Amino acid sequence: MTTNFAPLTVAIGDLVPHPANVRSNSPETYDPENIAHLKASIAVLGLLQPILVQKFDGKYAVLAGGRRHAALKELVADKAIKGFTAKTKVDCRLVPEDCDVTTALSLAENVTQAPMNAIDEFEAFARMMEVDGQTPETIAKTFGTTVAAVKGRLRYGLIHPDIRAAARGKVITLDTMKAFAEHPSQEAQREVFEALTKDGGYLQAYTVRQALKSRGVQVSDDIGAFVRVDYEARGGAVAADLLDEHSVLEDAALVETILLEKLGAAAEDARMRLGFAWADAMVRYDYATMADYGRVYPGPIEPDEAAQKRVDEITAELEKLQLEMEDEGLEDGAYNALYERVDALEEEARDLQEAYSAEDLARSGVIASWSGGQVTLHVGLVRPEDTVKEEGARGSSPSPTGEEAPDPGEITYPASLAEDLKTERAMALGAAMALHPEATLDLTLFKLVSDVLASGMSVTQAIKIEARKEYRSHAKMDEIDETSLEQVAAAHDALDLSWLDDTRSPADQFAAFRALEAGEKAKLVAYATASTTQSCFARDRQRDSLMHDFEIEIMPDIRAHWTPNAALFNRFKKAWLLKILGEDLGLAQEAVTLASSSKKEIVAFCDKLFAEPFATLTDAQRAAVGAWCPPMMQTAGVACDEAEPAAETPEPDSEVAQAA
Repeated sequence: MTTNFAPLTVAIGDLVPHPANVRSNSPETYDPENIAHLKASIAVLGLLQPILVQKFDGKYAVLAGGRRHAALKELVADKAIKGFTAKTKVDCRLVPEDCDVTTALSLAENVTQAPMNAIDEFEAFARMMEVDGQTPETIAKTFGTTVAAVKGRLRYGLIHPDIRAAARGKVITLDTMKAFAEHPSQEAQREVFEALTKDGGYLQAYTVRQALKSRGVQVSDDIGAFVRVDYEARGGAVAADLLDEHSVLEDAALVETILLEKLGAAAEDARMRLGFAWADAMVRYDYATMADYGRVYPGPIEPDEAAQKRVDEITAELEKLQLEMEDEGLEDGAYNALYERVDALEEEARDLQEAYSAEDLARSGVIASWSGGQVTLHVGLVRPEDTVKEEGARGSSPSPTGEEAPDPGEITYPASLAEDLKTERAMALGAAMALHPEATLDLTLFKLVSDVLASGMSVTQAIKIEARKEYRSHAKMDEIDETSLEQVAAAHDALDLSWLDDTRSPADQFAAFRALEAGEKAKLVAYATASTTQSCFARDRQRDSLMHDFEIEIMPDIRAHWTPNAALFNRFKKAWLLKILGEDLGLAQEAVTLASSSKKEIVAFCDKLFAEPFATLTDAQRAAVGAWCPPMMQTAGVACDEAEPAAETPEPDSEVAQAA
């Protein structure tokens, strides 16, 4: 049975809320800011849909249309709007008092009143402009929205009619239709639509956007914004959009030509300023193409009196900044600002204390590329035909893909960092010893008896066979990776310490110790020896063949006991991190993308990457992440002269040096 609701008009002042209205428990729905657009619409267009009411205590209670009722009351209260008073009557429909479906009616109207879709809104806005002569500004005021939102809907009028028809027919989704608005040219849209739908299948918004990118460059794109003035000056075609940021520079070839010219000018400026022999430009720095290039680096020079004074000032300021950065209460913005200031000061100090040799300048150059929305300079590059092959050429770096080892001066580890890395490696080695008790027992006993019975020097100074635990010192002990500490703690928990009872005499303790099984004794000796391991880097076979071979046996991979984390990366320079990502780990694209990020963001990226390698990595990248560590820490890595740690000098120029 269908219920008929009689039409009637009711004064706004006679309308009251109905307790059965399903939105009565959501008062925020009727807040002025939530009904502003409805108020604006009723003020201009009137009440387009009658309100459902029911007689209640002598008044007309609003069963469905509570937001319209709230908007009407706002209009009555707003003295600036004429034509709405408490006596103004509005169209309603009367629900009989004996109707038993009041809640269902209220719910049905609230649920079924879905907002217009994008096409409906576009057509409504377009009619208001074409028929009523309204502007985006007046439409925005009418509906209580922004001009940008109105223009955003009107942009759908730029979509080819065939594509809009496909959306109405549900051949494509609204999101896919909206993606075509990324390009203002209907001809380009039609060509892409036909190309993507000729074989049938499901069309995705992402696919549309990717295809449209080949049809030009948006002016809001970083490259578009960079070349736009020159592009328009040369008469380049522009597909205009209602929202300027969505306009497109259609001649992609001209965009690239102008970009390369501007990059070339930046490279030439750097060449002149720094004294290089040549300059070049490329849109994207191609690490594969550049793999055969070498690189030279500036060497240390003796600063003059004025330069030395400035270096001293920088050193003092850096110490102050480092203290400020240790404040854990710093906001991200302040923290990043300090990092940027530190990087700028360190770069200035390097420039005062380093310079390229005349020989290197005569054969090297600079390439400018576009990265992270700005010009990026790659300095000190040496073309393959100019690469010096002679061993020991100052500052030269052979191809990273060649057989020669990379220049160890590319990343210079300051003495303080080197000492802490020694400590971390010693801790990892101690964990490996504790996990290999039989081998360590043999080592300990061998050193003990050979030091006593053999003539000449001790077989190794790497461990101390004496009753004193080695003290571990580290600048960031509370922040380092805890893998080795956890492994040693687990080894300690597995020890049989029943013999170690302070209530017993030493003789009784010794008797209990002798009664232990051989395997338990080996664990105890191994743990004790591990605790004496001195701070160390990878052993040189010529200096200590015993420990070199022993470490290879028990700790072939330090990464089983130690993982690089933020504590380490925080002490690396931004340029080092980018170099490690791009060259050591094969994440060249990520390095280019991160070049414009703050050091703090790059540190966080590296910390997350090493904690759990991303699922998107290739097998080669995953293997590189799983194996990477500072070379002198890896057992089979590059040997390091422990007697001569690197001096606390500024680091060499970044591979990715930002243009001034």
